[in-house]
Amino acid sequence: MSPASTHRSMYGPDRCLPTRERLGYSNVPDGLDYAQIASKWLGSFAQYSTQGDVDGLLSTLISSSFASNLFKGETLLEPDSPNDIAVYWRDAYALTWDLRTFEGTRKIKGFLSAQLPKFTMCNVRLDESRVKVQVERPFPDLLWILLAFKFETSIGLCSGVARLVPVPNATGHNVQWKAFSVFTNLDDLKGFPERIGSLRDRQLSRGKWEKARQEAIKFEDIDPTVLIIGAGHCGLQMAARLKMLGVQHLVIERNQRVGDNWRNRYDALSLHSPVYHVHMPYMPFPPSWPLYTPAKKLANWLESYVDAMDLNVWTSSTVICAKQNETGKTWSVTVRKGDGSERVFVVRHVIFAAGFLGGEGYIPSISGKDEFKGEILHSDHYHNAKGLIGKKVVVVGAGSAAHDICVECADYGIDVTMYQRSSAYVVSCEKGLTDVLIKHLYSEEAPPTPTVDFLSASMPILVSSGMGSRYTKIVAEVDRQVYESVQYFITNDGYKGCGLFPLLMTRGGGCYIDIGGSQYIIDGKIKVKNGSQIREFFEGGLRFEDGTELQADVVVFCTGLTNASEPLRRIFGDHVADNAIPLWGLTEEGELSGCFRDLGFPGLYGVMGNIGIGRYYSKHLALQIKAVEEVSGAPGYGLHLTVA
Repeated sequence: MSPASTHRSMYGPDRCLPTRERLGYSNVPDGLDYAQIASKWLGSFAQYSTQGDVDGLLSTLISSSFASNLFKGETLLEPDSPNDIAVYWRDAYALTWDLRTFEGTRKIKGFLSAQLPKFTMCNVRLDESRVKVQVERPFPDLLWILLAFKFETSIGLCSGVARLVPVPNATGHNVQWKAFSVFTNLDDLKGFPERIGSLRDRQLSRGKWEKARQEAIKFEDIDPTVLIIGAGHCGLQMAARLKMLGVQHLVIERNQRVGDNWRNRYDALSLHSPVYHVHMPYMPFPPSWPLYTPAKKLANWLESYVDAMDLNVWTSSTVICAKQNETGKTWSVTVRKGDGSERVFVVRHVIFAAGFLGGEGYIPSISGKDEFKGEILHSDHYHNAKGLIGKKVVVVGAGSAAHDICVECADYGIDVTMYQRSSAYVVSCEKGLTDVLIKHLYSEEAPPTPTVDFLSASMPILVSSGMGSRYTKIVAEVDRQVYESVQYFITNDGYKGCGLFPLLMTRGGGCYIDIGGSQYIIDGKIKVKNGSQIREFFEGGLRFEDGTELQADVVVFCTGLTNASEPLRRIFGDHVADNAIPLWGLTEEGELSGCFRDLGFPGLYGVMGNIGIGRYYSKHLALQIKAVEEVSGAPGYGLHLTVA
């Protein structure tokens, strides 16, 4: 594979990491009592946070003006104050009712000064029930003490994580342990625990359960509190979280069956994330579940999830329109059912969960389509290669769907060519992804999924991307032997050199998790065309800007989906679509835009992402909605707190 040229700054993405060299120490002495260091630090942190002493709290953190600028602009910019050691505070709904990451002392001070008086932190104490105090050494030049803690606010039961690094004093002979990263997280609302475990329904149904479920799903005489558009995994995760908090919900799904968004795609599709990462909340897969889940098996699981969790779903139903009422406190949502009848719901909350990126299959505008004598289709409408035997197939795209379809065509002996429009990031599924990138988090030997989700969320994406730039180099070495053999396929090293995960969170694609497709290219079973853009269709195939042609009987476009703003506009109208917070992509803070957050309109929220993202953050959004409904004086919506 040939690497695409990329811009390089003198400061790499890993500049945010608190390395030994940057901190100014050579070695940490042996025999240190790390538990005592953690306890002492937390004692000061607890005292200052309980007193609302912002300057005191800041004294427990590194002081810094560093700003990475990693998610600002298209190119890799040099950081502000590059010689400072970075410092971060990430909050997940505990102190902001939002997902926020504050970088640098000035922004952290502004955040704490604005929010501590509103939330009143108290009862801060060490929590080793999930995570023991431990020393982590992810790389030879990195070391920190990891500790978890619990605390309360005026309305919430919360948790947190701090990572402490040794900071030498002016003489260099002694060190103080200070946090370079703090995470605060809302776990539960006081007085409103989830109805699970000992709080589950303990009443005998006495033969009334089935009728009660049928009546609950109908919503004949009442409106739900929350209407969810879309019964994909994110929509169902939200429904389950709301159900466990006692919030009335209704999910509207246009397909005939729950899971059809997976069931109706191409036959060869399966998840490339291992089973450890794709459990649904409250209902993990059985221990015999395959490592990589076939799409149709996942579809059936989602359908069974609805039944097992008693979720309220209307299938074969479509949301025609949704309008914010004059008071700004409710939405009128028109739903057309499968029998053609319509129902107007008046709800306080609408969750837009219309699927990843929310749109339809995208086929770029290319002249000459009417001249082409063959078949043109999007991968959304491709099912299998059986009907293509004996034909020449061109697959436009170089991501997972393109590779899967090309591999299947090759297995049927079909003449297939992959047209690569731009470079792609490629990582082997087993050696690169499973054994390097996520083995320390999601694996057979890893801690329970809820613990891993918590620890994963505790690391600001700005920091994990810096780590990712190092892991990307390790993966490249692990995969080198295979990918040096793949000629003509143009690769890159992910988003600004940070590899897979920032690329997915910024683009939602542009990568291939290799489950064997690269070997097909090496063996010549899949041909590759790149280096020139498509100019037009002609009668027999595709013609390119360099004058070359590809003969084709069938052209399959694996070119992604249209923007989520299109279905948003169709349902909510121009005003909402033009002014809503964008769905997907990373903000300058390194937070997902518009996902498990409000969209800038009271009572309108967006949810999107893989199963792991939804599993964790669905609870946060459900807690916010529950707080709006039940907690007097709770902030109603994401504050969009501005810190200068």
